[in-house]
Formats: sequence, C-alpha cells, structure tokens
Amino acid sequence: MPVAEGDTAVTAGQGRVVGRDPRTGEPRWHYARDVPLCTVGAGFSRVHAVYRTGHNCSEVTQLDPGTGQRTAQRTGNAEHGTRLVSGDRHVTTTGDRLLNTWRSDLVKTLEYGRVPAPVNPDRQPRTGCTYGTVATAAERVGVIERCPDESGPRLTVLKAAGEEADVPETEFSKMLPATDAALLALTDEAVAVALPRGEVLVYGMDGMHRATHPVSVPGSELVRDRPDGVVPHTRGRGTVHVFTGSHTLALSADDLTPRWAAEGTLGPGTVFAGHSVVPVRGGLAVINDTDGATLRTVAVDRRAPEAPVRLTAAGPVLLEQRGDTVVALR
Repeated sequence: MPVAEGDTAVTAGQGRVVGRDPRTGEPRWHYARDVPLCTVGAGFSRVHAVYRTGHNCSEVTQLDPGTGQRTAQRTGNAEHGTRLVSGDRHVTTTGDRLLNTWRSDLVKTLEYGRVPAPVNPDRQPRTGCTYGTVATAAERVGVIERCPDESGPRLTVLKAAGEEADVPETEFSKMLPATDAALLALTDEAVAVALPRGEVLVYGMDGMHRATHPVSVPGSELVRDRPDGVVPHTRGRGTVHVFTGSHTLALSADDLTPRWAAEGTLGPGTVFAGHSVVPVRGGLAVINDTDGATLRTVAVDRRAPEAPVRLTAAGPVLLEQRGDTVVALR
C-alpha cells in the first residue's frame, strides 16, 4: 500500500527509500543500501525499511519522514515476503512460521513460532504451525494458525508485549468451526474472523463467541489465500474497512459488527478531507459510513481499471497505489 507520514509521501524500490513532496513528487531525501528491500511500512510517525540479507529479511532501519534521518535500527528474523502490520504502539512482521513484534524504538517485544537458533528452547507453545492472516491492535497481535494433527484453523490472540519477548503470553487460542478462516480485524476488545460459508464471527478477548453475522460477500473471497498474510484494511469514520477482492466490508470500529458491504470496489479506501473515500471502477466513491450509501463519485481515469487500488492521504493530497505505480491526486 502507499506509505505516507505527516506531509511526506514515501516510495521505495531496489534498495532505495525516497521521501517526496506529495504535491510535486520531488525528492526531499533518500536512504539507500546495496541489498534488496523486503518491504516498507509506517508506524509511530516513522518509516520502517526492512532489508534482505541472506535468507531472511533481517535488517530494519527506522527513518524520520521529514528528514530521512535514521532514528533506530535492529536485526531480526523476519521471513522473505514479510509485510509490516502497525498498531498504535507496536509493529509486527508477518510470516508463514514466525511473527516478530517491535515497539517504537525497535526493541523486540514478541516472537512467536519457529524461532531460528533459540537461546532458550521450549518457550514457544506451538512450533510446527503455519500462519495465515495476521492483524494487530494497540496491545495485541492476532493470527490464524494451521497446526499438525488439528482438523481446522486455530485463532490465537497474543499480548504484543509480554515480560519476555521469547515467551509469548496468550490471551486465548481456540479452534474455529470451519475448514478455513481469515482474520479480518482486531481491536483491544474484539476480533472478527471470516468463514468460508459467508459469515463473520466476533469473539471477545476472553475467547468467548459473541456473535455470528452473515454478510453479502462470497465466502471463497472472504477466506482466499493472501501470501503476505494481511487482509487489506483501513480505518474509516467509526469503522474498519476490509477489502475482500471485489467488496469493501465495513465493520464497526468498537465491536466489529458488520455495517454494510459495497460491491465492485477496488480497495478498502481511506479517510480524506473528513470523508470516507473508496476506489471504484472509473473513480472514487464518497461513502456514508453509516449505511454504505454512495454520496457522490469523483471521476478518475486509470489505465488499469480492474487492478487493486490502495489509498492513503498525505496532507491535502490523496495517494493511489496501482500495482507498482503511485499516483498523487488533488
């Protein structure tokens, strides 16, 4: 997705991270290394660049978005293909068998899964599982696991920061009543999980099932494979917008109850100029977040109208990422 922090748009590729003026695209600063980039993300009003050395995405540099100055660095064991998922106070790397969580100074607060060369063995509750989708909240990390000798997916919610990083502290972990599942969203009070029968299950932080909501989104689309481990989502105005592939599903930001689903969208959208804006074929739809009604549509000419479109705002500029291209709109 496009990266913006403050009044800076960030682009990246081939080992180089560039901070740009969002109005003109002119570079303000750059940070470059002679090793491949794994991913770039934002969090804590900082930009995080993860570089690949050897077999892992193991070196992380934190940059000030206004100046490009390094503010923190660390090494880690994130897997190739990782994405960064940011909460209010932590950032987590996704992976097939290992998750890492860091706080704002890049001190590791959680590692979960198959830890390479652990200093102290037998500290992980399950090491043979593979991971599906991941989501974060201010103090928690959630993941869908598929473990040997278990008949279906498992939902696990962890504390983002326990007393010891290599000893995960579990809020709850339970088997789900389906053959497949995807973690849509997580707050510090609730977690929303999609099932292939076209339902969203909501659980509390005690692991108790609170509600089941049928939604007008194909079940196969809800739980489809996501290689980077993330269901695209953004915050709306009192909602969480989730992009399933052809629908944008809005969940209440407090209890994650589904509010509405919009068909024929190209991404989850964002908040811009005080309104929820969702990309659609031929333009941008301004959405009423209460009921999902389209208030108006602003025409946008895109060369690849069917491609996924991710949005974010940088001051007075709306950034669209279309594949490998970032476009600035005013």
